[in-house]
Amino acid sequence: MGGAVVDTGNSGVKAPDGGWGWAVLFGCFVITGFSYAFPKAVSVFFKELIREFGVGYSDTAWISSILLAMLYGSGPICSILVNRFGCRPVMMVGGLFASLGMILASFATNIFQIYLSTGVITGLGLALNFQPSLIMLNRYFSEKRPLANGLAAAGSPVALCCLSPLGQVLQYKFGWRGGFLILGGLLLNCCACGALMRPLMAPKKNEVDEKEKETKPKPKLLDFSVFKDRGFVIYTVAAAIMVLGLFVPPVFVVSYAKELGNEDTKSSLLLTILGFIDIFARPTCGIIAGLKWVRPRCVYLFSFAMLFNGITDLVGSLAKDYSSLVVFCIFFGISYGMVGALQFEVLMTIVGTEKFSSAIGLVLLVEAFAVLVGPPGAGRLLDATKNYMYVFLLAGCEVVISALVLAICNFLFINKKPQEPDPPAKMEMAITEAEMEELNKTQLEEKVNGGGTGEIGKEQVEQSIQEIATESENTKVKEPDGIEVDTIELENVSKKVTETNGVVVEPESSL
Repeated sequence: MGGAVVDTGNSGVKAPDGGWGWAVLFGCFVITGFSYAFPKAVSVFFKELIREFGVGYSDTAWISSILLAMLYGSGPICSILVNRFGCRPVMMVGGLFASLGMILASFATNIFQIYLSTGVITGLGLALNFQPSLIMLNRYFSEKRPLANGLAAAGSPVALCCLSPLGQVLQYKFGWRGGFLILGGLLLNCCACGALMRPLMAPKKNEVDEKEKETKPKPKLLDFSVFKDRGFVIYTVAAAIMVLGLFVPPVFVVSYAKELGNEDTKSSLLLTILGFIDIFARPTCGIIAGLKWVRPRCVYLFSFAMLFNGITDLVGSLAKDYSSLVVFCIFFGISYGMVGALQFEVLMTIVGTEKFSSAIGLVLLVEAFAVLVGPPGAGRLLDATKNYMYVFLLAGCEVVISALVLAICNFLFINKKPQEPDPPAKMEMAITEAEMEELNKTQLEEKVNGGGTGEIGKEQVEQSIQEIATESENTKVKEPDGIEVDTIELENVSKKVTETNGVVVEPESSL
């Protein structure tokens, strides 16, 4: 790791919005699929584990719970490691951990060893891949970032449609031990995806830049200053409330269908319908979020997506037959896909590229508690009422409240006008103002001292100062293509320089 390039995200390099970024997007697509679909795919082996170790279904369900808890709860650890070593080394190590956990689980002799290997080790490995992949996606895409987030998020339903049938085939042909071993080998692809995360290289530094780099303080491993941003606090609170109810309907919809008297195969088909709609909903929502008139108001589109999802749950609670549940799954798939495509895009917009690595870790930590409370809380409500209607009503109310919190608080407390993140004019500035001042100072010393020989008169000093001032003005006035220059300001600057220094400067020389 000592020779790795640490991609801190502060290089000042403009996001390419393409090129190698598409390879990064593919890696993020695969990692997202593994991270969200793997805990559900492992559940295919639960019956075999129950028979092997003589435990109950609730005992095996802890495997998926621990996986999800590690995926969300280890967010701050991932942020620290990424800020210290960079995304690529962290993902490579994470891929090894994810694979090692499943391989060790294939030799387990009791359920607790599977908790430790599959739940903790594999869960940590997936977490070390999921978060850095999103960070790299944020650095490679700016203008096309909403579309990139939508395409990457589509990896979750695609992987779920592939991994669950694959798990059933592996269990039938090789048993659960052989299936775990093969899935462990499959997770080594996380290392290949990590290798795709090539850090963006900054332009070559001169001596002045090196001196500034030495005096510049090291970036924080975990930046808690994001909590000073009201937008981030509002987002975190709303996301925590949303997660309480967001994952409940997919967990209970199959049982709900069975309760209405439908056979197992027909009931399971509901999740397939939901996942199929989800595949197309996420990229489509990413395209909509990237529109010029929508992107500055992306947070309100996210609020609408949550409101749509919550209302779908409330209406779905009234379902009395299989057809109504099919309609519910179609609309839930659309709204669920919208939420999945927008949740990290909105966070990137709020905190920016520099603080995103810390922000996502802290948000995932808060959501981890909600993930552990939400579905079990809904299960307790079901045990108490014996009615699925109340479960869906509770989930819908929680998601609707989160949508209202996000929209109303942003409208009331966020006063600044919406702006597109990472403007091209700002991203193209590879030289900061501090670096420019240092360069001007160095040039002035060289011209005044004349290479360190002899003395010069006052008139020559003033002439050197005037030349440096003119060059500085040239740099500041120069704007990217498409931005107009105010001619009145230009005349005032030119006039001011003429009156102060007594040197006539043509207006064209300040452009």
